Amino acid sequence: MTQVQINGSDTSTVHLLHLDLPPRAIERFTAMAGTGEWPLKYGLGAAKLSPAFVETIDLRDLGAMTLSQYLAEAYDLPPKALAADKARVDALQGHVVVLPPQAFENTSQQLNVNTPLSYIGGWSAATGKSRSANLRARSAAGQGAGGPPSAMGNLSKPILIAIIALVAVAGAVLALVL
Repeated sequence: MTQVQINGSDTSTVHLLHLDLPPRAIERFTAMAGTGEWPLKYGLGAAKLSPAFVETIDLRDLGAMTLSQYLAEAYDLPPKALAADKARVDALQGHVVVLPPQAFENTSQQLNVNTPLSYIGGWSAATGKSRSANLRARSAAGQGAGGPPSAMGNLSKPILIAIIALVAVAGAVLALVL
């Protein structure tokens, strides 16, 4: 049994497990039954697991693409992240289970990985950095504390008061007419 700690606030770690079962048993193990039974969840010892984010891959389906290439492209794993484990990952045969962070439903938990599953590893996906420039348009400038009020800011209160007064007068006229 292998223990893996899952951090519920982690949004970047992708976990890979090898599934050592004959092809005819894969579907039965990885799919949740109508009764709610889910052998994969039990094999992981997971408290929470979302079936919508669990991916089971028959490695033959990748064709000429290696598993490390697939993980890098599908889960945005940088080449450096997989470099140390590339040979071991690409040597896997049969079926694997990929668990992105969303699969754990933001729940911190300890996985107790049991056979027929083998934990291969977890790698962090690339995190995006904001590339946008600062907004420079006058309309994008806010009214921060201590800054001079905008021309429109001076007019907004009297306009609001006039609208409220107009609605009140219209309501009074309607009440008299009806």
